[in-house]
Amino acid sequence: MSEEVDRNAQTIAEFRANEGRVGGIFEGAPLVIVHHRGRKSGQEHVSPMMYLAHETDPDIVYVFASKGGAPSNPDWYRNLTAAGEGTIERGTATYQVTVRELTGADRDRIYDEQARRYPGFAEYARKTAGIRVIPVLELRRA
Repeated sequence: MSEEVDRNAQTIAEFRANEGRVGGIFEGAPLVIVHHRGRKSGQEHVSPMMYLAHETDPDIVYVFASKGGAPSNPDWYRNLTAAGEGTIERGTATYQVTVRELTGADRDRIYDEQARRYPGFAEYARKTAGIRVIPVLELRRA
């Protein structure tokens, strides 16, 4: 098992055991568990990720395909955008979501707010400058 897969499994177990709260590098951060199907394999995958809640609509969260500032997008991003849907665990609730990629000023506004709250996201944007724009996905309760 790779180190990343092992770390994700530990984060997911802790999330589920503590009603959506975890410690370590994610302590105090808003976290969701996203279920998505491999676009080629059809296999279900589960990925923990930070999110930003919509400012007024509790049925919308935003997730960021930062991949820690890597030069390529994460597989979960390609899976979710290909399917247009997925499932999330948020706190103790699990529900279906539709997926929409934000672009332009909407994308920039949401990403900038996440980077303001969590400076690591500003660093990810610096690492990817000139290589790729980090995608922002809106996950809306279906």
